[in-house]
Amino acid sequence: MSLFKFLSAVCFAFSLTTASQVQAQNTVTVGIANTSADAGVLIAKENGYFKDEGIDVKLVPFASAALMIAPLATGELDVGSGTASAGLYNAVLRSVKIKVVADKGSVQEGYDYSTLLIRKDLVDSGRYKTFADLKGMTVAVAAKGAGSESALNEALKKGGLTMHDVNVVYLGFPDHLVALENKKIDASITDEPTITRAIEGAIAVKASPKAIYPGQQNAVVVYSDKFMKDRDQATRFMIAYIRAVRFYNDALSGGRLAGPTSSKVIDILIKNTKIKDAGFYRRITPAATNPNGSVNEVALANDLKYFKARGYVSGNIEVSDVVDDSFAAAAVAKLGPYKPLVASN
Repeated sequence: MSLFKFLSAVCFAFSLTTASQVQAQNTVTVGIANTSADAGVLIAKENGYFKDEGIDVKLVPFASAALMIAPLATGELDVGSGTASAGLYNAVLRSVKIKVVADKGSVQEGYDYSTLLIRKDLVDSGRYKTFADLKGMTVAVAAKGAGSESALNEALKKGGLTMHDVNVVYLGFPDHLVALENKKIDASITDEPTITRAIEGAIAVKASPKAIYPGQQNAVVVYSDKFMKDRDQATRFMIAYIRAVRFYNDALSGGRLAGPTSSKVIDILIKNTKIKDAGFYRRITPAATNPNGSVNEVALANDLKYFKARGYVSGNIEVSDVVDDSFAAAAVAKLGPYKPLVASN
């Protein structure tokens, strides 16, 4: 082989290796639940926002957010999501270096996609009229130390009650509808789409026409320690994510997916989730999401206070120990202030 051919072969091999390394470096693994709560990530991928930032996203489905903690700890997963539960704080206390970096979904007035349902027959009979009537009821929440349990505590406080006044049972959200229908439980803190299905099926009704726990941070975006060390890539991911969250916000109107971008958002959700009915998406109550990405630390602190009072979290830890809003702040500095899209007539 001539020297020229040899050098050409070496250069070609080097270029292939370099391209492969660059691709590996720019591939970000993201844990999802394959539900509408993943809207921000799904929109960013489908609209090409990640691609605009030079990022190739690999979506990895998980049955629950709790299962994301271990791969986030090892760096096998770069980005995860879920609730800021007692388990998250306990993981950090065990030296798992993960951080909450952005809002993924919260409850706001008019956007109570997570709320307290009461069996309709108990309302019709007059057994339930106010929060004080929760006394003696069997109420389901998702899991011990979950945000839904803290939300139940807020509802009970409105009725002058405590957790000792109800019989709490732990059921995954998908099981709430059947349990309500079979009268195995009297009430539940649950989320969409179970809420709409229960109401439309005349199985249950909302305990209150207003949001019970406005501001509660139900879902968050979490970065692994390994991913955070590449601040440039982690910030570029956040830029794409917040662009998507703003696109999602433009789909919201009047407590529904009815804004200017709603049709596109619904198409993306239909393509990527189990619900394939566009009309149903327009009937459910969507989650609120901060267009600037920051989480509600006051609500998180309130939940943590409850977890500590119940003994679910016993270590010396505060919300500031698990939240890092610098990536969202850097993304907003790059993108500028959010300007809601106005529907054209």
